[in-house]
Amino acid sequence: MPSPGLVPPRHDDGLDWHLLNDFQRDFPLQTRPFARIARALGCDEATVRERLASLQSRGAVSRVGPVFAPRRVGASTLAALRVPPSHLAEVAAVVSASAAVNHNYARDHAWNLWFVATAADMVALARGLREIRRATACPMIELPLLTEYHIDLGFDLASGARVRSAALTVPSTLAVLDAEKKALMAVIERGIPLTARPFHSVGRRAGLGEAAVLAQLRAWLADGTLKRFGVVVRHHELGWRANAMCVWDVPDDDADRLGLQLAACDGVNLCYRRRRAGSRWRFNLYCMLHGRDRAEVLQRLRLIRVQCGLVPFPHEVLFSTHRYKQRGASYADRRHD
Repeated sequence: MPSPGLVPPRHDDGLDWHLLNDFQRDFPLQTRPFARIARALGCDEATVRERLASLQSRGAVSRVGPVFAPRRVGASTLAALRVPPSHLAEVAAVVSASAAVNHNYARDHAWNLWFVATAADMVALARGLREIRRATACPMIELPLLTEYHIDLGFDLASGARVRSAALTVPSTLAVLDAEKKALMAVIERGIPLTARPFHSVGRRAGLGEAAVLAQLRAWLADGTLKRFGVVVRHHELGWRANAMCVWDVPDDDADRLGLQLAACDGVNLCYRRRRAGSRWRFNLYCMLHGRDRAEVLQRLRLIRVQCGLVPFPHEVLFSTHRYKQRGASYADRRHD
Protein backbone atom coordinates (compact mmCIF):
# COMPACT_ATOMS: atom_id res chain seq x y z
CA MET A 1 0.00 0.00 0.00
CA PRO A 2 1.21 3.53 -0.65
CA SER A 3 3.17 5.24 2.07
CA PRO A 4 1.54 8.26 3.75
CA GLY A 5 4.72 10.14 2.89
CA LEU A 6 4.61 9.44 -0.82
CA VAL A 7 4.50 12.45 -3.12
CA PRO A 8 0.99 12.98 -4.49
CA PRO A 9 0.61 10.67 -7.50
CA ARG A 10 -0.61 11.90 -10.85
CA HIS A 11 -2.99 8.92 -10.90
CA ASP A 12 -4.91 7.10 -8.18
CA ASP A 13 -4.72 3.59 -9.66
CA GLY A 14 -1.71 2.52 -7.57
CA LEU A 15 0.45 1.91 -10.63
CA ASP A 16 3.03 4.58 -9.80
CA TRP A 17 3.53 3.13 -6.33
CA HIS A 18 4.01 -0.40 -7.65
CA LEU A 19 6.52 0.83 -10.23
CA LEU A 20 8.46 2.62 -7.51
CA ASN A 21 8.31 -0.12 -4.91
CA ASP A 22 8.23 -3.45 -6.74
CA PHE A 23 10.92 -3.08 -9.39
CA GLN A 24 13.88 -1.69 -7.47
CA ARG A 25 15.26 -5.23 -7.70
CA ASP A 26 14.41 -8.28 -9.81
CA PHE A 27 14.04 -5.96 -12.79
CA PRO A 28 13.41 -8.03 -15.95
CA LEU A 29 16.72 -8.38 -17.75
CA GLN A 30 15.20 -9.27 -21.09
CA THR A 31 14.68 -7.75 -24.51
CA ARG A 32 11.48 -5.84 -23.68
CA PRO A 33 11.58 -5.33 -19.90
CA PHE A 34 8.80 -2.76 -19.75
CA ALA A 35 6.45 -5.08 -21.60
CA ARG A 36 7.17 -7.74 -18.98
CA ILE A 37 6.47 -5.25 -16.18
CA ALA A 38 3.25 -4.21 -17.91
CA ARG A 39 2.03 -7.81 -18.00
CA ALA A 40 2.80 -8.19 -14.30
CA LEU A 41 0.85 -5.02 -13.44
CA GLY A 42 -2.05 -5.54 -15.84
CA CYS A 43 -1.44 -2.55 -18.08
CA ASP A 44 0.25 -1.83 -21.40
CA GLU A 45 3.92 -1.20 -22.09
CA ALA A 46 3.46 2.40 -23.21
CA THR A 47 1.79 3.25 -19.89
CA VAL A 48 4.69 1.78 -17.90
CA ARG A 49 7.24 3.79 -19.84
CA GLU A 50 5.16 6.98 -19.63
CA ARG A 51 4.66 6.64 -15.88
CA LEU A 52 8.35 6.00 -15.24
CA ALA A 53 9.26 8.99 -17.39
CA SER A 54 6.82 11.12 -15.40
CA LEU A 55 8.22 9.89 -12.08
CA GLN A 56 11.73 10.62 -13.30
CA SER A 57 10.81 14.13 -14.44
CA ARG A 58 9.22 14.81 -11.03
CA GLY A 59 12.37 13.68 -9.23
CA ALA A 60 10.91 10.57 -7.57
CA VAL A 61 13.10 8.31 -9.71
CA SER A 62 16.81 8.95 -10.12
CA ARG A 63 17.24 6.37 -12.86
CA VAL A 64 16.40 2.85 -13.93
CA GLY A 65 19.69 1.04 -13.91
CA PRO A 66 22.48 -0.61 -11.94
CA VAL A 67 23.73 -0.14 -8.41
CA PHE A 68 27.34 -1.27 -8.42
CA ALA A 69 28.89 -2.77 -5.30
CA PRO A 70 31.38 -0.40 -3.63
CA ARG A 71 35.00 -1.04 -4.61
CA ARG A 72 34.18 -3.88 -7.01
CA VAL A 73 34.55 -1.86 -10.20
CA GLY A 74 36.44 1.17 -8.90
CA ALA A 75 37.45 3.14 -5.83
CA SER A 76 35.23 5.16 -3.51
CA THR A 77 35.21 6.88 -0.16
CA LEU A 78 33.06 8.96 2.13
CA ALA A 79 34.69 12.28 3.00
CA ALA A 80 33.81 15.39 4.94
CA LEU A 81 34.90 19.02 5.04
CA ARG A 82 34.85 21.48 7.92
CA VAL A 83 33.52 24.60 6.21
CA PRO A 84 32.91 28.06 7.71
CA PRO A 85 29.08 28.28 7.75
CA SER A 86 29.10 31.57 5.88
CA HIS A 87 30.89 29.87 2.96
CA LEU A 88 29.01 26.58 2.97
CA ALA A 89 26.99 27.11 -0.20
CA GLU A 90 30.04 28.41 -2.06
CA VAL A 91 32.23 25.48 -1.04
CA ALA A 92 29.43 22.99 -1.71
CA ALA A 93 29.19 24.27 -5.27
CA VAL A 94 32.91 23.63 -5.76
CA VAL A 95 32.58 20.09 -4.41
CA SER A 96 29.49 19.34 -6.48
CA ALA A 97 31.30 20.47 -9.62
CA SER A 98 33.79 17.63 -9.22
CA ALA A 99 33.10 14.75 -11.60
CA ALA A 100 34.23 12.37 -8.86
CA VAL A 101 31.43 13.41 -6.48
CA ASN A 102 28.02 11.76 -6.69
CA HIS A 103 26.49 12.65 -3.31
CA ASN A 104 27.05 15.94 -1.50
CA TYR A 105 25.06 16.87 1.62
CA ALA A 106 25.24 19.49 4.34
CA ARG A 107 24.86 17.98 7.82
CA ASP A 108 24.42 19.64 11.19
CA HIS A 109 27.86 19.08 12.67
CA ALA A 110 31.21 20.87 12.82
CA TRP A 111 32.18 18.60 9.93
CA ASN A 112 29.33 20.04 7.95
CA LEU A 113 29.77 19.02 4.30
CA TRP A 114 29.70 15.30 3.52
CA PHE A 115 30.27 13.80 0.11
CA VAL A 116 30.94 10.49 -1.62
CA ALA A 117 33.66 10.38 -4.25
CA THR A 118 34.19 7.56 -6.76
CA ALA A 119 36.71 6.93 -9.51
CA ALA A 120 38.05 4.23 -11.77
CA ASP A 121 40.88 3.39 -9.35
CA MET A 122 42.63 4.58 -6.20
CA VAL A 123 45.02 6.81 -8.15
CA ALA A 124 42.16 8.65 -9.83
CA LEU A 125 40.26 8.89 -6.54
CA ALA A 126 43.25 10.38 -4.74
CA ARG A 127 43.65 12.89 -7.58
CA GLY A 128 40.01 13.94 -7.29
CA LEU A 129 40.26 14.39 -3.52
CA ARG A 130 43.45 16.44 -3.87
CA GLU A 131 41.71 18.72 -6.32
CA ILE A 132 38.80 19.23 -3.91
CA ARG A 133 41.14 19.88 -1.00
CA ARG A 134 43.11 22.41 -3.04
CA ALA A 135 40.03 24.15 -4.45
CA THR A 136 38.22 24.47 -1.11
CA ALA A 137 41.17 25.03 1.26
CA CYS A 138 39.09 23.37 3.99
CA PRO A 139 40.13 20.61 6.42
CA MET A 140 39.11 17.20 5.07
CA ILE A 141 38.70 13.74 6.54
CA GLU A 142 38.58 10.61 4.39
CA LEU A 143 36.55 7.67 5.71
CA PRO A 144 36.86 4.69 3.36
CA LEU A 145 34.65 1.62 3.73
CA LEU A 146 36.10 -1.32 5.66
CA THR A 147 33.10 -3.63 6.04
CA GLU A 148 29.51 -3.59 4.82
CA TYR A 149 26.87 -5.17 7.06
CA HIS A 150 23.86 -5.44 4.79
CA ILE A 151 22.82 -6.44 1.30
CA ASP A 152 20.96 -3.58 -0.38
CA LEU A 153 17.88 -4.79 -2.25
CA GLY A 154 16.06 -1.48 -2.51
CA PHE A 155 13.97 0.87 -0.37
CA ASP A 156 10.56 -0.21 0.93
CA LEU A 157 8.21 2.74 0.59
CA ALA A 158 5.77 1.43 3.18
CA SER A 159 8.30 1.26 6.02
CA GLY A 160 10.95 3.76 4.97
CA ALA A 161 13.64 1.11 5.23
CA ARG A 162 15.87 -0.61 2.76
CA VAL A 163 14.98 -4.14 1.82
CA ARG A 164 18.04 -6.04 2.90
CA SER A 165 19.42 -8.94 4.86
CA ALA A 166 22.19 -8.68 7.41
CA ALA A 167 25.44 -9.94 5.93
CA LEU A 168 29.08 -9.17 6.55
CA THR A 169 30.87 -8.12 3.37
CA VAL A 170 34.49 -7.03 3.26
CA PRO A 171 35.22 -5.07 0.07
CA SER A 172 36.79 -7.45 -2.38
CA THR A 173 39.43 -6.91 -4.99
CA LEU A 174 38.47 -5.06 -8.13
CA ALA A 175 36.65 -7.04 -10.77
CA VAL A 176 38.66 -7.52 -13.93
CA LEU A 177 37.14 -5.33 -16.62
CA ASP A 178 38.22 -5.65 -20.22
CA ALA A 179 37.55 -2.95 -22.80
CA GLU A 180 34.04 -4.25 -23.58
CA LYS A 181 33.02 -4.33 -19.92
CA LYS A 182 34.42 -0.86 -19.30
CA ALA A 183 32.50 0.45 -22.30
CA LEU A 184 29.28 -1.11 -21.03
CA MET A 185 29.79 0.24 -17.52
CA ALA A 186 30.42 3.75 -18.84
CA VAL A 187 27.15 3.70 -20.79
CA ILE A 188 24.87 1.98 -18.30
CA GLU A 189 25.92 3.40 -14.93
CA ARG A 190 23.71 6.47 -15.48
CA GLY A 191 20.69 4.28 -16.29
CA ILE A 192 18.88 2.80 -19.26
CA PRO A 193 16.65 4.73 -21.67
CA LEU A 194 12.91 4.27 -21.23
CA THR A 195 12.51 2.80 -24.70
CA ALA A 196 10.90 -0.43 -25.83
CA ARG A 197 14.29 -2.18 -26.17
CA PRO A 198 16.59 -0.26 -23.81
CA PHE A 199 19.37 -2.86 -23.79
CA HIS A 200 19.56 -2.70 -27.57
CA SER A 201 20.14 1.06 -27.27
CA VAL A 202 22.74 0.53 -24.53
CA GLY A 203 24.53 -2.07 -26.62
CA ARG A 204 24.64 0.14 -29.67
CA ARG A 205 26.32 2.91 -27.66
CA ALA A 206 28.74 0.47 -26.01
CA GLY A 207 29.58 -1.40 -29.20
CA LEU A 208 27.93 -4.61 -28.02
CA GLY A 209 25.00 -6.73 -29.08
CA GLU A 210 21.80 -6.72 -27.04
CA ALA A 211 22.30 -10.35 -25.97
CA ALA A 212 25.84 -9.59 -24.80
CA VAL A 213 24.61 -6.66 -22.69
CA LEU A 214 21.95 -8.78 -20.99
CA ALA A 215 24.36 -11.66 -20.41
CA GLN A 216 26.93 -9.36 -18.80
CA LEU A 217 24.38 -7.72 -16.50
CA ARG A 218 23.17 -11.13 -15.34
CA ALA A 219 26.77 -12.20 -14.74
CA TRP A 220 27.50 -9.05 -12.72
CA LEU A 221 24.44 -9.68 -10.56
CA ALA A 222 25.48 -13.29 -10.03
CA ASP A 223 29.04 -12.48 -8.94
CA GLY A 224 28.15 -9.49 -6.77
CA THR A 225 29.57 -6.77 -8.99
CA LEU A 226 26.03 -5.39 -9.12
CA LYS A 227 24.12 -5.12 -5.86
CA ARG A 228 20.87 -4.76 -7.79
CA PHE A 229 19.41 -3.51 -11.05
CA GLY A 230 16.15 -1.62 -11.24
CA VAL A 231 14.32 1.54 -10.27
CA VAL A 232 16.47 3.82 -8.09
CA VAL A 233 14.25 6.13 -6.04
CA ARG A 234 14.90 9.43 -4.28
CA HIS A 235 13.80 9.22 -0.65
CA HIS A 236 13.20 12.93 -0.08
CA GLU A 237 10.82 13.31 -3.02
CA LEU A 238 8.87 10.29 -1.79
CA GLY A 239 8.09 11.88 1.56
CA TRP A 240 11.02 10.69 3.69
CA ARG A 241 12.09 14.25 4.46
CA ALA A 242 14.44 13.52 7.35
CA ASN A 243 17.61 11.49 7.07
CA ALA A 244 20.33 11.07 9.64
CA MET A 245 23.76 9.54 9.49
CA CYS A 246 24.21 7.87 12.87
CA VAL A 247 27.75 7.03 13.96
CA TRP A 248 29.27 5.20 16.93
CA ASP A 249 32.72 4.76 18.39
CA VAL A 250 32.80 1.05 19.19
CA PRO A 251 35.77 -1.23 19.92
CA ASP A 252 37.15 -2.55 16.66
CA ASP A 253 36.95 -6.12 17.96
CA ASP A 254 33.19 -5.69 18.54
CA ALA A 255 32.41 -3.81 15.34
CA ASP A 256 31.37 -6.82 13.26
CA ARG A 257 29.09 -8.24 15.95
CA LEU A 258 27.43 -4.88 16.59
CA GLY A 259 27.28 -4.04 12.90
CA LEU A 260 25.41 -7.23 12.05
CA GLN A 261 22.95 -6.60 14.89
CA LEU A 262 22.46 -3.03 13.73
CA ALA A 263 21.95 -4.05 10.10
CA ALA A 264 19.22 -6.49 11.13
CA CYS A 265 17.15 -3.78 12.89
CA ASP A 266 13.99 -2.51 11.23
CA GLY A 267 14.49 0.86 9.61
CA VAL A 268 18.28 0.71 9.32
CA ASN A 269 19.78 1.69 5.99
CA LEU A 270 23.34 1.49 4.73
CA CYS A 271 25.16 -0.03 7.69
CA TYR A 272 28.97 0.07 7.47
CA ARG A 273 32.23 0.06 9.34
CA ARG A 274 34.57 2.79 8.13
CA ARG A 275 38.13 3.76 8.89
CA ARG A 276 38.57 6.29 11.67
CA ALA A 277 40.37 9.60 11.09
CA GLY A 278 42.41 9.70 14.27
CA SER A 279 41.48 12.28 16.87
CA ARG A 280 39.59 14.33 14.29
CA TRP A 281 36.95 11.62 13.81
CA ARG A 282 36.91 8.62 16.12
CA PHE A 283 33.71 6.97 14.91
CA ASN A 284 33.82 3.67 13.04
CA LEU A 285 30.25 2.25 12.87
CA TYR A 286 27.66 3.94 10.65
CA CYS A 287 24.06 3.58 9.61
CA MET A 288 21.48 5.72 7.83
CA LEU A 289 17.96 6.27 9.15
CA HIS A 290 15.11 7.86 7.19
CA GLY A 291 11.81 9.23 8.46
CA ARG A 292 9.05 11.66 7.64
CA ASP A 293 10.49 14.07 10.23
CA ARG A 294 13.30 14.28 12.77
CA ALA A 295 11.13 13.09 15.64
CA GLU A 296 10.41 9.83 13.82
CA VAL A 297 14.10 9.28 13.12
CA LEU A 298 15.11 9.99 16.73
CA GLN A 299 12.45 7.67 18.09
CA ARG A 300 13.70 4.90 15.82
CA LEU A 301 17.27 5.60 16.92
CA ARG A 302 16.37 5.34 20.62
CA LEU A 303 14.86 1.90 20.05
CA ILE A 304 17.82 0.73 17.98
CA ARG A 305 20.41 1.84 20.54
CA VAL A 306 18.69 -0.23 23.23
CA GLN A 307 17.96 -3.19 20.97
CA CYS A 308 21.56 -3.46 19.75
CA GLY A 309 23.31 -2.69 23.03
CA LEU A 310 24.77 0.53 21.66
CA VAL A 311 23.78 2.79 24.57
CA PRO A 312 27.22 2.70 26.28
CA PHE A 313 29.12 3.82 23.21
CA PRO A 314 29.78 7.45 22.17
CA HIS A 315 27.66 8.43 19.21
CA GLU A 316 26.60 11.35 17.04
CA VAL A 317 23.50 11.99 14.93
CA LEU A 318 24.11 14.08 11.82
CA PHE A 319 20.89 15.17 10.14
CA SER A 320 21.02 16.29 6.55
CA THR A 321 20.18 19.97 6.19
CA HIS A 322 20.64 20.41 2.44
CA ARG A 323 21.14 18.15 -0.55
CA TYR A 324 23.55 19.75 -2.99
CA LYS A 325 24.07 16.78 -5.30
CA GLN A 326 22.70 13.27 -5.71
CA ARG A 327 23.26 11.01 -8.68
CA GLY A 328 24.47 7.52 -9.40
CA ALA A 329 28.10 6.70 -8.74
CA SER A 330 30.45 7.05 -11.70
CA TYR A 331 33.33 4.58 -11.80
CA ALA A 332 34.20 4.84 -15.48
CA ASP A 333 37.44 6.55 -16.41
CA ARG A 334 36.16 9.50 -18.45
CA ARG A 335 39.44 11.33 -18.96
CA HIS A 336 39.48 10.21 -22.60
CA ASP A 337 35.74 10.65 -23.35
